[in-house]
Amino acid sequence: MTENEISRIIFNCSLKVHKALGLGLLESSYEECLFYELNKSGLNVQKQKALPLIYEEVKLNVGYRIDILIENKDIIEIKSVESVNDIHLAKI
Repeated sequence: MTENEISRIIFNCSLKVHKALGLGLLESSYEECLFYELNKSGLNVQKQKALPLIYEEVKLNVGYRIDILIENKDIIEIKSVESVNDIHLAKI
């Protein structure tokens, strides 16, 4: 499956969840529903996967988590905020 095909599935599943749930819920609600939809699509999906910080070529476990990892290619960072700020972009 190409990256474009995976991206199309991600977009369609995300849009379905957004239309069903609307605005204002906790990030965990959107994450669970999107994880469910992506699993239904047949993609290899993992949630809350540990992401080490690499410092001087050493992998350090500092508590970073990937919200959703798809096919070991795409990372989804769920945000449920009124507006995206610099701190949100820094996390990505």
